[in-house]
Amino acid sequence: KRVIIKQLSAIQNLGAMDILCTDKTGTLTMDQIILEMHCDVVLQEDAAVLVLAYLNSYFQTGLKNLMDRAILDHKHVPEEISIKDFAKVDEIPFDFSRRMMSVIVKTPEGRNRLICKGAPEAVFERCVTFELDKEFSPMEGNLIIDDLRAEYQRLNSEGFRVLAIAYKDLDAKPAYAKDDEKDLILRGYVAFLDPPKESARAAIARLEEHGITVHVVTGDNELVTQKICQEVGIQITQMTLGSQIEKMSDDELQIAVMRANVFARVSPAHKQRIIQAYRAGGHTVGFMGDGINDAPALKAADVGISVDTAVDIAKEAANVILL
Repeated sequence: KRVIIKQLSAIQNLGAMDILCTDKTGTLTMDQIILEMHCDVVLQEDAAVLVLAYLNSYFQTGLKNLMDRAILDHKHVPEEISIKDFAKVDEIPFDFSRRMMSVIVKTPEGRNRLICKGAPEAVFERCVTFELDKEFSPMEGNLIIDDLRAEYQRLNSEGFRVLAIAYKDLDAKPAYAKDDEKDLILRGYVAFLDPPKESARAAIARLEEHGITVHVVTGDNELVTQKICQEVGIQITQMTLGSQIEKMSDDELQIAVMRANVFARVSPAHKQRIIQAYRAGGHTVGFMGDGINDAPALKAADVGISVDTAVDIAKEAANVILL
């Protein structure tokens, strides 16, 4: 019913499936991301953080994801910002290893300003200073860094997806590269809510009745993932992170996937390896996803399942598309 089967053998694999691995965003969650907060490093509302985030999302030419659209659609972008006063100079595109992207804009004062947004843990590594109440303080010592980290983790534990915003002024040059994303000033965070689908809890329970266990494989961080799993009724037996998978051989991963049912902060390559490890262990594995980063796992699964709103590469890699 309202399904495209692209490969006939996918029907048999679907019937034999005993593990369904699913991405989180857009499958367990509604994929209706709303910008809920724009705040400084101590989570106080800060319009200047929203301005930086807006400039970054506005000037980037890569694929605008749902968080970019939520920033650009936000009704409370300060009136004093006039986009025509800024000019784009260059861009350092997003990739899954850096987990961030930057644009360089010329400010009304004539400065070349790099504005970086990305996963907080990735942006933190490139910051040497943080700004609070127009004062600049060095990010020195574990205590300061742990305190700063605790603030955004508090948002994560409440189910928010968080991006860190950082910046610095640069000397003019013909082109900018990843090496310029260093010695940044941490400015604050933008935080988004992506609520779980109302149907997810019941669907997971029905799958379990049919002998199919649902495992979560997501690029998002462990705190947000934990919160969503609680809300949709997935009991976490063990959570494994991408940084741990990175150090594992294929044999070690095969043992690890038998213990864990939730994987967080994973790259597209990790997703693919997880699926292959389950299959090597004798399972018939389905994978459900809708993003660019899901394509390798969709291809590796016994049955790759995508949806009609997915990106083209995910639909191309899938065996089954849900309309």
